Amino acid sequence: MTPADITINDVARAAGVSKGLVSLALNGKPGVALDTRERILAAARELGFTPNPSARGLTTRRAYALGLILRRAARTIEVDPFFAAFIAGVETVLSERGQVLVLTVVPDHEAEARAYERLAADKRVDGFLLTDLLADDHRIALVQRFGSQAVSLGEPVGGSPFPVITRDYDAGIDELVAHLLGLGHRRIAHVSGDERMLHGLRRRERFEQAMRAAGLNPVIVPTDFSPEQGAEATKTLLDSAEPPTAIVYGNDPMAIAGMGVAHERGLRLPHDLSITGLDGSQIGTYIYPTLTTLDNDPAGWGIAAATALLRLVEHGEPADVALPPARLVVRASTAPPSRH
Repeated sequence: MTPADITINDVARAAGVSKGLVSLALNGKPGVALDTRERILAAARELGFTPNPSARGLTTRRAYALGLILRRAARTIEVDPFFAAFIAGVETVLSERGQVLVLTVVPDHEAEARAYERLAADKRVDGFLLTDLLADDHRIALVQRFGSQAVSLGEPVGGSPFPVITRDYDAGIDELVAHLLGLGHRRIAHVSGDERMLHGLRRRERFEQAMRAAGLNPVIVPTDFSPEQGAEATKTLLDSAEPPTAIVYGNDPMAIAGMGVAHERGLRLPHDLSITGLDGSQIGTYIYPTLTTLDNDPAGWGIAAATALLRLVEHGEPADVALPPARLVVRASTAPPSRH
């Protein structure tokens, strides 16, 4: 018998329960004891059984799918490991429940609005995962107008009727700046990300506050979060009259691009230049020197967001989630500045 031949009756027999209990467990519904639910899910996995979302949707009027619409250049998404890890976290939750993720990448505001309207009107998703919040983000009102549900990564300006998933970066950025100051750095620059995005803006503002609290003038070079602009910003800083001895990048891909520029110019890292990221991607552990950054856990973001959205869709429970604060991870890319 192939996995395609397995039915809900086979799962019920393997788990020693009724078909009704299997249906409740696979759909994430209440009324099933925890140990029984785990036994049912284990039996389904062992048999290779995957519920058919389309068939379930005919009786429940649910799509058994969540939507993720990304308004970014495809190239930026391709090289940013955050999204791959975030999506992996979402899929961890959805695959256990026989549900799917509908991913759409759009180039601009108009295409984004059309994508939300199309997915909501066609009932193709039960709710949306909102990333890259903007200061004047229109999507909260858009999702409300379409009568859909959502969860946002970060707290929108003005609040939200939907659950929010947050992680505090302030203490981590303070810790990072203090780490560089403790090493003896005084010329510290920040290559910020797209400051139309709240997380890019808030990270830059916190860096500025930490520098001014130490009596130093912050140097900022804004970018769009892409490695290409991260590399160009590094060249600009290194060509300045007083080049920095340390650079804090708005994300790890830009930091890695900055390392490439520094290596090409013959700089000894970290002695001639200390470099840090801010979002804890695993790739930072495999480069030379290994990258000092903040612990971010993108997969954890995905797990928390998908779980909160399903709780809202299935049970009407709008529960916010505060993830553990982002903490400093010191690796080999930071050291005291050379004295020559």
